[in-house]
Amino acid sequence: MKKTRSLFLSTLILTGCQSQSVAFHEPSAEKSIVRSETTALASSLSNQRTLEILAEYKKQDPVEWGERVTGVKNRFITTNKEIALTFDACGGPHGSDVDEKLFTFLIDQQIPSTLFVNSRWIDENTGLFQELAAEPIFQIENHGTNHQPLSVNGRSAWGIMGTSSVNEVVQEITQNQDKITELTDKKPSLFRSGTAYYDDVSVNIANEIGVEVVNYTILGDAGATFSRDQVKDALIAASPGDIALLHANQPASETAEGLKLAVPILKKKGYSFVQLKNQNLQ
Repeated sequence: MKKTRSLFLSTLILTGCQSQSVAFHEPSAEKSIVRSETTALASSLSNQRTLEILAEYKKQDPVEWGERVTGVKNRFITTNKEIALTFDACGGPHGSDVDEKLFTFLIDQQIPSTLFVNSRWIDENTGLFQELAAEPIFQIENHGTNHQPLSVNGRSAWGIMGTSSVNEVVQEITQNQDKITELTDKKPSLFRSGTAYYDDVSVNIANEIGVEVVNYTILGDAGATFSRDQVKDALIAASPGDIALLHANQPASETAEGLKLAVPILKKKGYSFVQLKNQNLQ
């Protein structure tokens, strides 16, 4: 059953999941879904285009693995004192909750932000997701279908098994791409994988699909495990063009409180907050 949450409810009712503090991008026991290269072709691409991608990349061996792989964008170029706040909503057994304090603060303060949202989180919070997508301060982007590291050969990160073929890479991106597009009438242009790990072949495939891969320069809450002072300290050390990675799916975390401490300090320093759209990503 889909659960609809509203930011405007006086009481947030949580059912069916527990919040849990976790290490950076919560490890999961979920296994990679094995698919043949001829099944479950992505609907956002023509079958012919998908087959072309499969043919082009299936024999390529990756030479890089990690968060700072060639082609991954980690910051943006600006001559102004601007930074981008990005928030992941990861989904899954311990990742589908809502940090309502965080969203309320962002809306009350009208802080432009970019939300990277996973398919499973959308399924559990469809009504709220549509409310957030309708808020001009939020840019909605793609955080994957099953929250997997993006790999063509099944490499894992933080205990989460990655995609294991070119076709699975395509599915991890495009299935959630289709869902977000259907619900918002806007097609995401950016992608961040579960764990923010990639190999270089997968990054090239993402670019072929039409999305840029975006990570971060500021580890803002370390998978929602930082104390409020650690969140504050991470954010106030920002430089122009930095991209901060935080989480919006762990209401028991101190991410919101740390953000509340950091924002006035950053504003006093002359910083403003921007979304990632139309930025010159680097």
